[in-house]
Amino acid sequence: MRCAEGSTVAGVFTLNAFCAAPVILAKQRVQGPVRYLLTNTGNANAGTGEPGLAAASRTCAKLAELTGVDASAVLPYSTGVIGEPLPVEKIEGALQAALDDLSVDNWAAAATGIMTTDTLPKGASRQFQHDGVTITVTGISKGAGMIRPNMATMLGYIATDAKVSREVLQNLLLDGANKSFNRITIDGDTSTNDCCMLIATGQAKLPEITKAEGPLFAALKQAVFEVCMEVAQAIVRDGEGATKFVTVEVNGGATCQECLDVGYTVAHSPLIKTALFASDPNWGRILAAVGRAGVPDLDVSKIDVFLGEVCIASRGARAASYTEAQGAAVMQQEEITIRIELGRGACSETIWTTDLSHEYVKINAEYRT
Repeated sequence: MRCAEGSTVAGVFTLNAFCAAPVILAKQRVQGPVRYLLTNTGNANAGTGEPGLAAASRTCAKLAELTGVDASAVLPYSTGVIGEPLPVEKIEGALQAALDDLSVDNWAAAATGIMTTDTLPKGASRQFQHDGVTITVTGISKGAGMIRPNMATMLGYIATDAKVSREVLQNLLLDGANKSFNRITIDGDTSTNDCCMLIATGQAKLPEITKAEGPLFAALKQAVFEVCMEVAQAIVRDGEGATKFVTVEVNGGATCQECLDVGYTVAHSPLIKTALFASDPNWGRILAAVGRAGVPDLDVSKIDVFLGEVCIASRGARAASYTEAQGAAVMQQEEITIRIELGRGACSETIWTTDLSHEYVKINAEYRT
């Protein structure tokens, strides 16, 4: 991916302590001028130590040599198998063809090109008008397994032709990622390679956005958030072996953090995820997950739980109106909402996840064979 000269680039990266070599380099270089983002799939270049850093640096240096830019202006990204040496010569040999194929119309091809266990490309775009000028925000992502972004393997690239200062752009990406990429989980595994980048090329003929205020910023923020949400949820919908798209909504928390604790405990529970796959309304598993989420002084007599619009538990016990037929009807759906009312305060959070199927086990058991 080539960035127009003068582009501003922001990034958020994995918090996994074993972060990959390209993540280390990209984090170092994103503060300076950025001209190219170089992505390879099939090899994560993680758990490779100093040789991995040297390999990532070498591929960047080769691209810099071919394009006449400084090597520090090339940011590397990798996704694939962890612990294997990066095939540097293979990547170097493909660079010229990749450069020759660069086009503003290649977003769809790029979305396909970064796939690993994904079954479909993921992309979204929004446009809005400001003072007669059209602003575009376009994004692509990849990921289907090892997904619990904490800044998923997840890569996300979003670009706009608006002109935005670095500080505003970085905060915009942090906010957008926290409400989208950092609210999805498939298997609870935070990858070594997670990155999400937001690029502002400044090609649109409008003043630079230097403050997080005003109608232009508000419109850009909405467009960026919508693109982030669409491509993040696309990762969940394409989760490895997934048959259900599940929304876990937690309301009435004393803090947002305790809402997240409850939401992730439910979303990560193998017992709940397998019940979702089986379309089994085993609501006791949801109560058990809520109870072990670590919420201090939790009063279970105030908790209500819903499957869709069906109240399955009221005041900490089975709802008097609930029938298994009602729960089973909801669980048969491909999109399911689990809503938990804690009755402790006014905070709310939402997590998106999947079920856990035989196919997920098969895909990951056979990943390297």
